[in-house]
Amino acid sequence: MVGYSGSKQDHAVRLRRVEGQVRGLQRMVEDDKYCIDILTQVSAATSALRSFALSLLEEHLAHCVAEATLKGGPEADVKVREASDAIARLVRS
Repeated sequence: MVGYSGSKQDHAVRLRRVEGQVRGLQRMVEDDKYCIDILTQVSAATSALRSFALSLLEEHLAHCVAEATLKGGPEADVKVREASDAIARLVRS
């Protein structure tokens, strides 16, 4: 079982909302909307996706990483390293 199993529906809804925002961006470009208006919507979509990522990361830490650290051993080291790498990627983006 993955850490986000309990929130799977909520995550799916959030991702569909982001998908709709991106489709809206495509329409804005096709309709020759003003650059700043498009950039404002890009910022909103980026923020929504970042919020989703942070929520998923929180669940990963609370479930997958916590469970692995309780067991200990090499799997715990791998899970902590994966989480650290994911956090680093999020910070850089």
